[in-house]
Amino acid sequence: MLDVSLGVVSALECAAEGVPFARDAGIPAATGVLFGLLAGSVLVVRRKWPIAVVLVALAITPAEMGFLMGVVGLYTLAASELPRRIIGALAGMTFLGTLVVTFVRLGQDMARDGLELGDWFLPFASIATSLGMTAPPLLLGLYVGQRRRLMESLRERADSLERELQLLAERAEERAEWARGEERTRIAREMHDVVAHRVSLMVVHAAALQAVARKDPEKAVKNAALVGDMGRQALTELREMLGVLRSGGDGARAERASVPLAAVGVAAAAAASRAAEGGESSSEGPCLSELDELVGQSEAAGMAVDLSVEGEVRVYAAEVESTAFRVVQEALTNVHKHAAGAKTYVRLAHRVSEIAMQVENEPPPELSGEASARLPSGGNGLVGMKERVAALGGVFVSGPTDAGGFRVSAVIPAS
Repeated sequence: MLDVSLGVVSALECAAEGVPFARDAGIPAATGVLFGLLAGSVLVVRRKWPIAVVLVALAITPAEMGFLMGVVGLYTLAASELPRRIIGALAGMTFLGTLVVTFVRLGQDMARDGLELGDWFLPFASIATSLGMTAPPLLLGLYVGQRRRLMESLRERADSLERELQLLAERAEERAEWARGEERTRIAREMHDVVAHRVSLMVVHAAALQAVARKDPEKAVKNAALVGDMGRQALTELREMLGVLRSGGDGARAERASVPLAAVGVAAAAAASRAAEGGESSSEGPCLSELDELVGQSEAAGMAVDLSVEGEVRVYAAEVESTAFRVVQEALTNVHKHAAGAKTYVRLAHRVSEIAMQVENEPPPELSGEASARLPSGGNGLVGMKERVAALGGVFVSGPTDAGGFRVSAVIPAS
């Protein structure tokens, strides 16, 4: 609408100026008006072809036509995305054309009217008029074009920053989801290690209690006491783990409610990474000094266990000792489940830069269905041991032996 309005005004201006032009040129007035209408209407396409508008305005300057078209066309040209050398060349041509036309016309008018204003007046008036018609629209157009480009650049940078923030938020959410999965896996592994061994021993003792309850009351009482001890130990460890999970619950929820999702995701991912690397743990867990007690519990359940330790005993990092203990514990639990009554050999070797452990059992003896504990198996014990050892950069190997038993071996770096 603005361009059409400017085009109509420019066409009317040029049509009005076409009348004196036609009179001076000695042509019909209608021809001058028609010429003015056609020339002035070119301003409608100023945004699409600004060079054409400036050239038309420059062409009709000798006819003293197209003042509005020249000013608006030069402003549009300066505000466009055209190279500066083209803008400068056309602006210079417009300035020179206006200067020459003004100098000639003003000189003719002064000579016709007999005005004597000095030799300096004609050049000064011509230059001032040319600058007044070219400099303001040129400078304003350059300013508007530069400001427009600056705003577009800022808008592009804002859009790019928004896309980057959105991408970071998506990555943080993915890392948070991964962290939650890792934490669930870790909690499931800890629950399995805590519950499986104790409950397996309880089931073994309960089966033995059922078998000897009538034949040997004293042994039945002893087995019942052992079942009670195992149950209390399992409950104690479960309470400790649940206490860790509940610690800071309200504060953590309030803190999570006051921070952005991306920060939560990054913090959760960082915590999961530290947990996966073994750098932090919520609790120290068991240590190798409790290995004798662990073996004693298995022996009390009727398993023949041979424990041997090689090398100089020393203290390792908490996650190393906890992992080594859990590997032996899970291996003994598997013997209770799948090879009840089999003799088992536990080997622990303290080396210069690593600690190695091996749990191997002989083939289980043939047991009657009544004496069998019939322990269920979820199939996650070996997987959990391998994940624990791999998280610390160690090596885990398990499989049956040639003699018909089963062997679990692990090597964990000392640091």
